[in-house]
Amino acid sequence: MKFHDYCTTSLEDWVTKFYSRIGITKPKQIDITAISRYLRIYVHYKPIYSYFEVIGRYQGIVIDCREPPEKHREIFFHELCHILRHAGVQSMMPEAFRELQEWDARHFVKYAAIPFHMLQYIDFDDSHVVEQMTDIFKVSPELCLERLLQLQRNGYFRQSVPTQSFQWD
Repeated sequence: MKFHDYCTTSLEDWVTKFYSRIGITKPKQIDITAISRYLRIYVHYKPIYSYFEVIGRYQGIVIDCREPPEKHREIFFHELCHILRHAGVQSMMPEAFRELQEWDARHFVKYAAIPFHMLQYIDFDDSHVVEQMTDIFKVSPELCLERLLQLQRNGYFRQSVPTQSFQWD
């Protein structure tokens, strides 16, 4: 079913290089603790809205522990993107620049949670591909479906992927 006319985005390439540099080659290695330790980022789980902070050499991410566990990775990657790829204080920057950073962080989440170089671990012919991806990558079904549809739109498949078995809550 795969169609190799797909052209990766520069952000997908960035994530692949980043993971290669830190030795992440399989889905089970995508781990909040391992990634944050490697990058010397402190991660805290608190019942407050998620955010990141960089103060001098200190880098931290607070994950809202009230969110379901599969959302923790998504929150982590969103905040990680801000630390790794962005600069400035969002509350003090022009709205268009802040929106660009948020757009980048949303896309980064998809690519960091379900990276291109790990698509080989997915059976795209499985009628329960979304559930399979959820299990492999430990993220929400919504993010898996979003990634599948993005791959489909950009020519990764010859035909539609069997996502009809997925039911929205």
